[in-house]
Amino acid sequence: MESRIIQLDLADWGQARSRPEWTAAVEDGKVLFFPRLAFEVLPAEQPLLREDMLAPKSRNVSLGADGVLKGAAGSADEQRQLAAMIGRFRRRARQLVDGLLPEYRGALRIAPTSFRPRQVETRAQSVRADDQRLHVDAFPSRPNYGERILRVFANVNPASVPRVWRVGDSFEAVARQFLPRAKPYRAWQAKVLNALHVTKSLRSEYDHLMLQLHDLMKFDEQYQKSGAQVRVPFPAGSVWVCYSDQATHAVMSGQHMMEQTLYLPPGREVNPQASPLAILTRLVGRPLAGVGAGVAR
Repeated sequence: MESRIIQLDLADWGQARSRPEWTAAVEDGKVLFFPRLAFEVLPAEQPLLREDMLAPKSRNVSLGADGVLKGAAGSADEQRQLAAMIGRFRRRARQLVDGLLPEYRGALRIAPTSFRPRQVETRAQSVRADDQRLHVDAFPSRPNYGERILRVFANVNPASVPRVWRVGDSFEAVARQFLPRAKPYRAWQAKVLNALHVTKSLRSEYDHLMLQLHDLMKFDEQYQKSGAQVRVPFPAGSVWVCYSDQATHAVMSGQHMMEQTLYLPPGREVNPQASPLAILTRLVGRPLAGVGAGVAR
């Protein structure tokens, strides 16, 4: 399997510079790995790196663009400190992406920024929700019609514990393997799901196929054990960036991570033909991303 990890020697968030080969790599679904680009947790913030800063029944702590903190426990003062720390990471992540991928400036839409203090290994989840299984990201309730999911991760573990991923084969290789097993898209089913508010808008054939790939990968035990993949320990004090809708990945272990998601409209990539939308369109031979696109059966 071709290496899917591109290691870059950057130690300053403000010194990131665009290079065509790095842009091409991330748009090919590879992971840009910065082993020396640490997000600094201030001494006063170190006590916040504990699992009980997460509110019961919450999966992550998140800070919205409006400055509202959700999912946090702790005292009011601790929550203020936590919001400041997460907000600082948001600014760093935006600074990094603006330097690495200046072609995206003005097009990116920012999602809430998250702090993930829970230990990955202790999470009890269904097979479909289990991120310890190789998958590509797709949203069951929010069709995105080919919008890209760009993510910046930072391991801030205070005990120097790595965050361990498995990274699989290219998106096209995975799509070719699983697409023949995908259930056909049915426009009437998409309309029913939308009418029942299961989805927030009409699911396109693209969104249907992405969910099919996500589920088929996760439920295939042989693929999970024997599919092309590498184990990647991201050490504490490191950062990595990828399109999580394209990079085949699984999160195996680790605790205390910062994450920033940025959405890019379809077609705004430097090379749109490398996107999952373009790849799936070529493989099925018809347009996929329009509202209600696909063949009704």
